[in-house]
Amino acid sequence: MVWDFAESNPFGDGSGDYTLSVYNMMRVIDEAVLPATEACVFQAAAQKPMARACPTVVSTDPPYYDNIAYADLSDYFYVWLRRSLRSVFGSVLLRTVLVPKAEELIATAHRFGGDHELAKAFFEDGLAASFDEIRVSSVSETPITVYYAFKQSEEEDEEGNAPQDAPSSTTVSTGWETMLGSLVGAGLTVEGTWPVRTERGTRSISIGTNALASSIVLVCRKRPDDAPTTTRTEFRRLLRQELPAALKNLQRGNIAPVDMAQASIGPGMAIFSRHSKVLEADGSSMTVRTALQLINQALDEYLTEQEGEFDGDTRFAVTWFETHAFDAGQFGEAETLAKARNVSVSGVVEAGILSATAGKVRLLTRKELPDDWDPATDKRLTVWECTQQVIKRLDDKGEEAAADLLARLGSRADPARDLAYRLYTTCERKGWAEEAGAYNRLVVAWSEVEKLAGKSKAAPAYTKNGELGL
Repeated sequence: MVWDFAESNPFGDGSGDYTLSVYNMMRVIDEAVLPATEACVFQAAAQKPMARACPTVVSTDPPYYDNIAYADLSDYFYVWLRRSLRSVFGSVLLRTVLVPKAEELIATAHRFGGDHELAKAFFEDGLAASFDEIRVSSVSETPITVYYAFKQSEEEDEEGNAPQDAPSSTTVSTGWETMLGSLVGAGLTVEGTWPVRTERGTRSISIGTNALASSIVLVCRKRPDDAPTTTRTEFRRLLRQELPAALKNLQRGNIAPVDMAQASIGPGMAIFSRHSKVLEADGSSMTVRTALQLINQALDEYLTEQEGEFDGDTRFAVTWFETHAFDAGQFGEAETLAKARNVSVSGVVEAGILSATAGKVRLLTRKELPDDWDPATDKRLTVWECTQQVIKRLDDKGEEAAADLLARLGSRADPARDLAYRLYTTCERKGWAEEAGAYNRLVVAWSEVEKLAGKSKAAPAYTKNGELGL
């Protein structure tokens, strides 16, 4: 962590300009459809009763469990501000020697003598009380919006551990579980999900990592008192029925693969939270943890089902990649897998994506793929090579070169993007951060590359039916 002051220009008519920030906030408030009333301005802990006579429109970004001790961080700046401004604000803001910390709603064990359970209980009780106050105080005319950007895989199980190769359906983020449990327990239901690009790629945590690029905005309303109950079986059926369409829309919007797992929580929890209870086989109420596991499982199933759109060579490559990445494996293992995919090792080699020598088999890296590759002249075109070649062009020559190739792919372009999502999930699970970054970069750049492809003079090599168009 870098302890420093931000040195933005307060008069620069850009980020950090106080007048511009205030203007933007005032413009939103002025244009919002709100009940006619005088404003109420006060400072209070969110978990304590608010001034309920004042109609409240709520848009909030809750604390992220134990990620950041904000008050501890504030002490670094506070001691200097207190020295310089105590005579101006001392009676209101700067009365204490250090920043008050007792009421800060985070799960930091060091404030409870190192007791993690006490810290967890403090956070969960406070967050539940906060959402209860939000539900009571908010006006019914407008929804409640909750921003959240806690990475799904940061906490894996009850002990905070998980096998490296564990499927995402077995992992649950403690941050998400706690926040959603409090939200649902307070009688709120999720009605929509807005992934919003809020995080700068140049911020410190993003450099050289696959950090989240978006916040997920959950749009919530008060759950009706007569909301129905449902069963685990029906909940899973509804997930299989409704989630794929929502996920497809997210992919069409080119949401970054790094954000896909947390973005899928919104539409999944919309199904869960519109019911007063989801009953397990023994009659007990399903927990949010279990619901998140089932949502993750449905996401895995959706990404796996997309493989059905891929050619046999690509399906072979995907399965081989999950075990070996670009490392060599035994020929016999490859032959067994190839038969299961209804292809042959020699055929995948002929497709130009595999090397088989001296009893060893491995996938070709992007550096080994030909620089002058043309889909129109490829006699055994695969979605795998389409995806890898677009990444190669993007990384080596930039967006315009990638756009020319994308234009040549024609109808094969969308499956190439779908494969990038699939491969990112595999890399994230395996901890292959560098390789995961390649697929994430492709999808993040896809909108701009696709726009440039529309202007490209390169003729599509493949028609809507997937047939050679030249």
